[in-house]
Amino acid sequence: MDVGSIVNTTGNGTAAASKNAQDTQDRFLKLLVAQMQNQDPMNPMDNAQVTSQMAQIQTVSGISTLDTSIKNLSSQFAQTQALQSASLIGRDVTIEGNRLQFGTENASGAYELAGPADRVKLEVLSPAGAVVDTVELGAQSKGLQSFEWPMSKAGGNASLNFRITATSGSAVVSTTTYSRDKVEAINISGSKATLELATLGSVDYSKVVTID
Repeated sequence: MDVGSIVNTTGNGTAAASKNAQDTQDRFLKLLVAQMQNQDPMNPMDNAQVTSQMAQIQTVSGISTLDTSIKNLSSQFAQTQALQSASLIGRDVTIEGNRLQFGTENASGAYELAGPADRVKLEVLSPAGAVVDTVELGAQSKGLQSFEWPMSKAGGNASLNFRITATSGSAVVSTTTYSRDKVEAINISGSKATLELATLGSVDYSKVVTID
């Protein structure tokens, strides 16, 4: 008896497999009993064959049950993520990017160094990429760092980016830049939560690096 032929009758979709798991078991057991009742007395099924077929049907049933459990966990995770996201409204978050966040007197940003650097340089850039200002930040240790830049140097331009370059001796130290922005709203659709930021717009919740 081919258990695969029984499995195929449950349907092709995951939802159909889950719905018909019990029916699949019932059909399997009925067929197995019928096969044993009508087997050749001179060539009966051995225990290994019966055990193998039982193991196959249990595997099919287990996969259906596992799929249902995973879907339930995914739904619960989405609800938990939504509740956690709601608490971020009005708070500042850090995400990967190079946009300066403007405050009352200073603009701010953050960056991460792959290793310690004896020289770190900040360049403030216009939307066109021209250098507006250059600031030497000195030696910095490995990891996430932050900085502030006086808005008085912005010349009225409220849309500026920044670039960080770092070196250790003559070697270039890899850097990653981060932007800070305020969370204004939460958008929940499907299984994902999206943060609506004041300046940067929509950002996936998973992109948040730090919360201030």
